[in-house]
Amino acid sequence: MTRDADAPYSASLVKLDVVTSRPGHSRVFWLAAIFGTVGMLAAAAAVGTAIGSVHRASMGAGHLDVAGVVLSYPQVNGAEWLLIGLAAVGATAITVAGWGFWRQRTVYQSFLEKLQVIGRVRGHPTVKVIAGSRPEAFCAGYLRPRVYISRGALESLTIPELDAVLAHEHHHKQVRDPLRFAFGRILSRSLFFMPVLRPLFDRYADVAECNADGAAVLASAGRQAPLASALLVFDAGAPPGVSGISSARVDSLLGEPVCWQPPLWLMAASLAAVSALSALVWQTSAVASLRATFNLPFLSSQPCIAIMLALPLLGCMVVAFRRRSRLRTVSGRA
Repeated sequence: MTRDADAPYSASLVKLDVVTSRPGHSRVFWLAAIFGTVGMLAAAAAVGTAIGSVHRASMGAGHLDVAGVVLSYPQVNGAEWLLIGLAAVGATAITVAGWGFWRQRTVYQSFLEKLQVIGRVRGHPTVKVIAGSRPEAFCAGYLRPRVYISRGALESLTIPELDAVLAHEHHHKQVRDPLRFAFGRILSRSLFFMPVLRPLFDRYADVAECNADGAAVLASAGRQAPLASALLVFDAGAPPGVSGISSARVDSLLGEPVCWQPPLWLMAASLAAVSALSALVWQTSAVASLRATFNLPFLSSQPCIAIMLALPLLGCMVVAFRRRSRLRTVSGRA
């Protein structure tokens, strides 16, 4: 069904605030969230314990005379080296998580800014219409998600299909699935020593889509046909090799139970990894010791020399940064 581009868009949804709940929907997400939180706490504990084991001392650190300059270096025992290694694992996880959060937010913000909003769906002021001939509909935003639908989708879908699509996306909005998906991606990438996170969050993504499909079917008075035909419209307009119709969604729409077994071995391996990390940190913290003077350069007893040596290094870093920025600007213009 096509519509005039300047005509008001309307939809006759039966009910948009329906939230269906399939068995395991919340459990899968919260199970993955608990694993992720425990892993991040273990990583933070490793870093904090390593920092707490460092002691400043004017004596007890090693000293080295180089051309009349007295350099000091920290004295580290074996337990401290192990603790430093564990702290490196934790710091890597925290750094990757921080970078992933910043990157996710930046890319997401850039994506939303590039959207060309041309109107709203009448009767549903929160649904924004974006330019584009390709059929698209999605929910975007973390704390205050919004539903977007393309002009091509409005021109291609019938009223019942549009009702089903909006019900599907409103379900994602109500449970803040974009935020949950981002949370899962960040934790899965950063906590590399917990292999259970990726399959758990992948499973949640599948269940979330099936739940949203259930809300669409309920809004269509129990009929699967409107949503199924809408999915075919979106699939036909998708780029080659891209499809949003998974086998789990097809089985769910057909009313067939989707079998899924929790990854027990991966759960056991992840628990063992975080337990081993925590136990090693606890055991080594009692005997780990790092003693240093904290005088530069490389813990030198003459701080003025540190500044003299740091200035050329800082200058080289500034030159390299400016050159890299210039190359990016030139390549962007090209």
